[in-house]
Amino acid sequence: MATIGDVARVAGVSRSTVSYALSGKRSLSEDVRGRVAAAVEQLGYTPNAGARALATSQTKVLGLLAQFYDDEFAPAMMQYFLGVSNTARALGYDVLLISEPDGPAALERVLSSRMVDGVVLLNVAEQDARVPVLQQASQPGALVGLPADCRGVDVFDLDFEEAGRLMVEHLHRLGHRELVLLSQPEHVVERGGAYVWRLQDAAREEAVRRGVVLHTAYGPPDQADVSQRIHELLDAHPGATGLLLNNEAAGTALPSVLSARGLRAPDDLSVVGRWSSQFAQYFCLPYSFVESAPDRLGRMAVRQLVKRIENGAAAASEPHVVRLVSPVLDDRGSTSRRP
Repeated sequence: MATIGDVARVAGVSRSTVSYALSGKRSLSEDVRGRVAAAVEQLGYTPNAGARALATSQTKVLGLLAQFYDDEFAPAMMQYFLGVSNTARALGYDVLLISEPDGPAALERVLSSRMVDGVVLLNVAEQDARVPVLQQASQPGALVGLPADCRGVDVFDLDFEEAGRLMVEHLHRLGHRELVLLSQPEHVVERGGAYVWRLQDAAREEAVRRGVVLHTAYGPPDQADVSQRIHELLDAHPGATGLLLNNEAAGTALPSVLSARGLRAPDDLSVVGRWSSQFAQYFCLPYSFVESAPDRLGRMAVRQLVKRIENGAAAASEPHVVRLVSPVLDDRGSTSRRP
C-alpha cells in the first residue's frame, strides 16, 4: 500500500508539501499540485482516515442508523440502504452502518467519539428515542421518515397522506365503490410506524368524501401468513372490486392468491400497491403502484447532510427542511373500470 512518502518521492517534493497539497492548507503552485495529483493517481494512494480527520476535522464518514426487525420485509428496506450508500460514495464519503438494538446509546457513542461527520436515520418512528440525541449533537442529521418533532434535523419522507388519497381517488374515478386496504401489521403502528396510519387514515377520509366503502385491515405479523390473510379479506368482502396494498409482502403473495382463486387483475379485481419501481422489478409484480421512492429519499437526505457538513457554520444558520415527496402512480395496467 502506497504511503505519503511514496507520493513525495514520485512527485519530487517533500512529505510536508504532499500534505499541504492534499489538505489545501497552504498555497502551492499549479505545477506542484499537478505533480502531487499525478503521483496520487499513479500510486493509488488513499490518505489515512485518522490523519485526514486531524488535518481537516472531518472523517469523510456518514453514520447510517437503521433498526432491523424480524417481521420486516428485508428487500424493501434494502432500497433505502442503496440510495444512501451510493450517493455518499459519489460525494466522497464512506458509510458506517449501525444497527444495534439500543439505537440512542449507539448514536451517542458514535457522535461523542467523532467517528462520523453526520448521521442519517432510517426507520424513524413518530416518537423516536434517537431523534432527541441527534437534535443535541454538534454533527448534523438527516432523517428518512417523519417524526413528531422535526426541530434541528432535516426530514425527508413520502407524502403518505397524499398517497392514500391518490389510491382511493384513482379507483373511484374508474367507478369502484367498494375497496379493501391491507396495511402493514398492527404492531408496526404500535412501535411508531406512523406511515401506516398516515396512509390508512387519509384513505378512509377520501373514501368517505367520495362515497366509497373502504374495508381496512392489518397484515399478519408472520409474513408466511399473508397469503391466507388476503384470502380471508376477499372472502369477507365479495363485493369489493378493488384491492389497495400498503404492504410489500402482500404484493409478492398476491399473484399466487389470485391464481388460486381463478381471478385476474384487472378483469376481476383492480389492484394498486405502494412500493418502489425497483421492488416491482425485482419481484416481477404486474400491479400498478404508488412509487415509494426509497432511493430518491436516500439521495435527498445524503445530499442535504453533506451540504451541511461541508458548508460548516454557514449551513448551521440555515433553517432545517421537512420535505414530503409527492406520490406518483405508476400504471401497470392492473386497474380498469369496475366490472
